[in-house]
Amino acid sequence: MASTVTAAEVSKNFGAYQDAAVREPVVITKNGRPRTVLMAYEDFVRLSKRDRRVQRTVDLSDAEIEAVETAELTPDPAQLTAPAGKHAAD
Repeated sequence: MASTVTAAEVSKNFGAYQDAAVREPVVITKNGRPRTVLMAYEDFVRLSKRDRRVQRTVDLSDAEIEAVETAELTPDPAQLTAPAGKHAAD
């Protein structure tokens, strides 16, 4: 669970909130609205690796659509973490 704090409070006690962010994300608000999140570097790296390229389906070629429609998953869960276009065994 994330804690929520104002930007002014973070400014006054940055070191304490930096330490807290190692344990859980700290949501920083401005004018009562969530604006930024302070988090552990390891969490940032982990989340960054999950970024995926997004492409609109209307921009796909007929061959790409057919490849998606005929694709099959293997029971190997390692395939789910392999980079796009690569197989875990590669």
